[in-house]
Amino acid sequence: MKATIYDVAREAGVSIAAVSQVMNGKGKISEERRTEILKVMEKLNYQPSVIASALTGKKTYTLGLLVPDISNPFFAEIARAVEDQGHNLGYSLVICSTDNKDERVERYLNLLQQKSVDGMIIGTGMDNKDMLTPLMERSIPVVMIAREMPDMAVHTVVVDDFVGGTLSAKHLLELGHTRMAILAEHTKVTSSRERVKGFVTTLEEAGIGLPEARVRNCSYTVEDGKREAIELLEKPAAERPTALFCCNDMLAIGALQAAKQLKLRVPEDISVIGFDNTILASVTDPPLTTIAQPIEQMGKQVVDLLILELKKKSQAKQRIVMRPELIIRQSTAAPAK
Repeated sequence: MKATIYDVAREAGVSIAAVSQVMNGKGKISEERRTEILKVMEKLNYQPSVIASALTGKKTYTLGLLVPDISNPFFAEIARAVEDQGHNLGYSLVICSTDNKDERVERYLNLLQQKSVDGMIIGTGMDNKDMLTPLMERSIPVVMIAREMPDMAVHTVVVDDFVGGTLSAKHLLELGHTRMAILAEHTKVTSSRERVKGFVTTLEEAGIGLPEARVRNCSYTVEDGKREAIELLEKPAAERPTALFCCNDMLAIGALQAAKQLKLRVPEDISVIGFDNTILASVTDPPLTTIAQPIEQMGKQVVDLLILELKKKSQAKQRIVMRPELIIRQSTAAPAK
């Protein structure tokens, strides 16, 4: 049987109230007695009930994380970074995949509230920001990662997506490309919108237009990227783009598969550049040129901001913007003459 608070109190020779005060860091208990009680808790392997803590309005030391899809390596790496930092600070993590669908976001937000998580990290796209209002009303701290909610007063940790799009365009322009296309995510995804904006703006500054038909909105999957890339690349050589900018690495892998199916060589016939620099980018054939996000730092930073909120030590909401980096590998080269 699991040890209870009564077992700890009996073994330590103190009241239940004294044990409770030690667990909550409260009360006028001497350091010597506090140490003794903690040793008994460790000896008995006593673990306070999270449910009981929730019912009494105490912290549960759990955090919620909403991402579009945990099978996407970028969000898997984000989740691991968040989990590691949470673990370092004594918190467990509940991860939910939303598929960027508002009905799933709403369902998981309700579930996490029922589980009495101490705070939530939002890393998913959503159209209806009002879904977060009940959390605010209940004073449940919310922070954003890799997504933005400009009209909400919440801490936010993002990479400079506009700069990422700019870096991609400059790289392709320097290689000599003038006929390009974009595989973007759904328009509700703020990060993708900024990446497209940075890319298109840089082309326009170079005097190069990008027809609307060459900007394809996809879901975030390999399969969708492949389908849209095939439509772009199966055109005659004089009409098809010589380079594809993909707003995440999954779409870029779909583009590589499309090129292979159409018997086009990468990068000789078509250059492909991704975004995120996930583990997959270095193992594709050829290895993928991509825009790197500082994933580990982003995960650590967002947890630290959430803990500040929980400790009520945070006043002004922070928007932390990290700079991306161009990683050049073998999937981009000068266009064929």
